[in-house]
Amino acid sequence: MKAAFLPGNSTVEFKEVPIPKPGYGQVLVKTKASTICGSDIRAIYREHLGKGPEGYQNVIAGHEPCGQIVEVGEGMRRFKKGDRVIVYHISGCGICYDCRQGYMISCTSDLRAAYGWQRDGGMAPYILCDEKDLVLLPDELTYADGAQVACGFGTVYEAIEKVGVSGNDAVLVVGLGPVGMATLMLAKAMGATKLFGIETNVDRIEMCKKLGILDYGFTPSPTVVSEIKALTGGHGVERAFDCSASNEGRATAVRATRKWGRIAFVGEGGSVTFNPSEDMLHDQKSIYGSWVTSIWKMEDLVEHLVRWNIHPEDLITHRFSLDDADKAYALMASGKCGKVCVCFDEELK
Repeated sequence: MKAAFLPGNSTVEFKEVPIPKPGYGQVLVKTKASTICGSDIRAIYREHLGKGPEGYQNVIAGHEPCGQIVEVGEGMRRFKKGDRVIVYHISGCGICYDCRQGYMISCTSDLRAAYGWQRDGGMAPYILCDEKDLVLLPDELTYADGAQVACGFGTVYEAIEKVGVSGNDAVLVVGLGPVGMATLMLAKAMGATKLFGIETNVDRIEMCKKLGILDYGFTPSPTVVSEIKALTGGHGVERAFDCSASNEGRATAVRATRKWGRIAFVGEGGSVTFNPSEDMLHDQKSIYGSWVTSIWKMEDLVEHLVRWNIHPEDLITHRFSLDDADKAYALMASGKCGKVCVCFDEELK
């Protein structure tokens, strides 16, 4: 089968590889949709910067796959041939403290291997998965929905669960790339009353408004904090999420949050500088760090997506075949898009 690899020089390399056979406790998933994550661009596509959990081991790319089980190995306990599944993209050891809580993302065992980073991922027609890494995809959700859940929406849901969002809250999202857009979509579904966004790309601001997930959009400026406070009775927002990973973006998220508010840092990389006393301590604010999610919360999320009748695939602006995966990665790297998806069935394109 044809598969896409990332050599690290802003290109995609295609190779012919054998279709794997599932062993004990494993399944072969026919890939239906595989979306591209910003972390792939940051740490693999341009150059191999990642170390440890982000260390790319020259495997088939793609850590946001979704598909259908077509073959099973021995020892299966829950899933069967024909099941539609999302792949939780980190395969942990299964027995450490974090894995037992479902947070394989935080597994520190030498056995930990992320799909698309240290073991073959979803940029191929078939992907070999461990049964323990699967989440059942409800019939009401599409494969493209499921691919979004595999990383981006799962990551956002974790952050929202940590800080809490309800109808009592005005919400600010800094950085309206695919993760920021997902934050707005979920925050609205959970009842947020006013949705604010800050983004350098005005096309993304307009996209969010057309989707009905953004009330007020701003480009970065020295006055943006005062403008947000003016629209919230002089207080600021109750909840803020930084998805920009920029110094200025993170500081803005903190400063635009009202007294006793909560801020989640979601974007990877970068740094931040602010005055702890003036910007946080005196106003009793709390900052939460959030990294991906647990597999049980991912199962919780897909149930809620059905209940809320929302579809993550609405954030996909471009779809490509595997043959054009090089174009898909280049577009994602340009930032001139929403979410980008590589589709393996004609009806999904």
